[in-house]
Formats: sequence, C-alpha cells, structure tokens
Amino acid sequence: MAGSKMKLELSRVVQGRSRLGVLKGLGRTGEHSLEVPGCLLHTHVGTVPHLTQDTLHTLSNLPSVTQVTLSNIAEHQEVLEEFKDGFRKFAGLHDTVLYCSLHDPATPCPTGYTTNKTVSVWGSGGRIELTVAKFMALQKTVQPDWYQSMADGETWQNNTSRKRVRKSVDRTLAHLDECLLVHQKSQELEGVEMFGVVEGGDILEERVRSARETAKRPVAGFCLDGLQTGSMDRALRTQLITAVTKELPEDKPRLLQGVGRPDEVLACVEAGVDLFESFFPFQVTERGCALCFSFDISPDPELAGRAPHAVLGLDEERDTVGETQQNGDFNLDDQTQMTSFEINLKDKSYQDDFRPLVEGCGCYCCKNHQRAYLHHLLVTNELLAGVLLMIHNTAHYHAFFGSLREALANDKLDLLKRRVLRERGRQI
Repeated sequence: MAGSKMKLELSRVVQGRSRLGVLKGLGRTGEHSLEVPGCLLHTHVGTVPHLTQDTLHTLSNLPSVTQVTLSNIAEHQEVLEEFKDGFRKFAGLHDTVLYCSLHDPATPCPTGYTTNKTVSVWGSGGRIELTVAKFMALQKTVQPDWYQSMADGETWQNNTSRKRVRKSVDRTLAHLDECLLVHQKSQELEGVEMFGVVEGGDILEERVRSARETAKRPVAGFCLDGLQTGSMDRALRTQLITAVTKELPEDKPRLLQGVGRPDEVLACVEAGVDLFESFFPFQVTERGCALCFSFDISPDPELAGRAPHAVLGLDEERDTVGETQQNGDFNLDDQTQMTSFEINLKDKSYQDDFRPLVEGCGCYCCKNHQRAYLHHLLVTNELLAGVLLMIHNTAHYHAFFGSLREALANDKLDLLKRRVLRERGRQI
C-alpha cells in the first residue's frame, strides 16, 4: 500500500480545522473522486433501502462511493466465493467505488462478544464470529475498492473501564498489523485501500495513542469509531475528535462512523472530520418522517427559490416538532428518536395539507406529490410511502452536504449553522 492511489487534495482549511477538498484516485483504476466534506451512499446488502438502482439514479449529485457492511454480507460468503466476480457485480451495482465497513451504522449491535482474536458481526441469521483470517477472506471475496480494518469497537458505552478501553486500542492495533500482513501478500487485494480504525472510548489519552500509532501504519485513511450519536456528551466528542485529528496526517481522509444528524455533522466538520455515513435519511424514512431543515445560504431569495437545494419557510412548522437535545443530554436511544430536522407525516395535521414536503425541492416526490398523499400512504401502510420518502430524504441530505461545501468555500459556515439550527442559539 506504499503506492496508494487515494489522495486527499485540500483546497481550503477554515479556522484551522474544517477541511474543503477532493478525495482523488478512488477505485481500482483511480478515476473516481469524492468531494469533502462529504458522505458515502448507505446501503443494505448493496441496495439503498426502498429504492431500485434505476430509481436511485434519478437523483443527481449522488456520492461516488457506496458503503456495504460485513454484518450484512458475511453470511453470504460461500455464495460470493462460488460467484467469484465480487460483490459489486453480484449486486448489480452501477459504476461506483465500493467501501466495505464492519458494522451497519443504522443497526445497533450487541456488545460483549469480542475476544483477543475475534470480533463479531450480526446478520439476519444471528452472530458471526470473525478472526483476522476469516475477515480478510471475506474482503478477498467481496473485492471492495477500500475497506476498514478489523477492530474492537465495543468501548463506546460511557461506563467502560479504562482497562477495557486500553485493551480495545491494543487489540485494534494488533488486528490492523495482522490485516496489513495478509493484505500486502494478497494478489486479490492488489490496488485495494485499507483504512485504519481509531478507538479509545471516551478517554483522551487512549484516543491520542490510538491515532498516533495507527498513523504510523501504511493505511490510506482513518475511521473514527466509538463516537456515534448517543454514546457520549457532544462537547466531549468534539474535544476527542479535535485531539485525534491533530495526530493524523493532513493528506489522508478521516471518516467518522455512526454520526449523521445535521447539527452533529457541522460540529464534527469543525473538529476536522472529512467523511460521514449517510444512514440518517434511512432512519428518518423508517419513522415515516421527511427531512425539512433549512440550509439555504444563497444571498438572493429569488435565486434561492430556483436552486435545487432551496428550502423555504420551514421554521414555523418545525417549531411543533420540538427541540433537539441540548449539549450533554444524550441517551442510547438517540439514533431512533425523531429529531427537529424532520416532520412526522403520520400526524393527522397533514391529511389535508396539499403542499410538497419542502417548497422549492427538486426531487421527484416534491415535484409530483403532496404531504396529504404521503400521509395517506403511511396510514394505509403502502410500500410506496417508503419509496417516496427515501427519494426525498436522500436528495435533501446530500444537498445539505453540497451547501456545507459551498459554505466552507465562501466563508459562510456561521450562516449555514444559523440556518440549520434556526438561529435558536443552540451550541454545536
């Protein structure tokens, strides 16, 4: 991996930490790129939930990187080995870069099943125990363009002892070294990139040690694990990410796992994160909700109304949704609770609301259907509800990242934060 093609070219660093640029040299041929800050395309077994490939590709500005997870794929290892041509072809994916992570960020997995030599993933058939040998055999079978190393990530709970956290860092570094040995000798993984995983729970010294040691290895980038929504106080997470990113090289990307809420994305970008997993739109869709937060930073209201990512006049109705939780007020159910960035279309108030989900949104759902119709589909349990909501939520979320990059390029990050947080003075 000394000749890694993947390279992060930064065009701007705002206020010392927020990074704007392009991740180049992606894929086996190196022809793909991904703008940062950005997000990956979240899938379940290679498919964006509720959407066929044809429906998905009616959306514009989709990320060039598709995320798949071993928790969904591991149980299909024998089938994939027999198929021989890798997961991308098996799943019928279009021209995309394939990234393989360990766990599905949208599905919490039980803890207490790691050992010095193994980690566990949870598929539809239950627990699957992975040694480094089995983990790397899976990677050879999946044939991704890049993947995260095997890691002991079970220290995100806030009651984890210092001894357990230290052991997690040691195990993760040992797993990384073993994975690197196999990777470098593997012909099947030639041209494939590996990301090292930074662990350390909520202990600053262990986070810094993990980052420093991982950065010494020949990895293409870094996954920051164990910092997911609901795992710790928001201010502490920002402090840990800031300390970690100081230890990492400037020219390699940092991918944060398990964080998707817009307010948290903004805070983490300010702490130095480049990439996120886009599981949040799926969670919102599963709640029967639609993303509706504002992120327009265009100075001209008329231009804003025609912009594909324009969001107008949403503040009043979102007042009824309730506030997002304040700094430090987190619980482990945060991933499944409704946020103030969405509206609940199951609510009776929408049964005679004939407006689109978001005025000015250019997605298929908003151009062709009304809130009342979505309400009807949801209360009658029609499958089309999930399809239309997923189209809108995916388009809205990826447009937010476009606006975030625009804000960084034009010194408007503070304006974007006020728009997203509705100028309520909430801290992020």
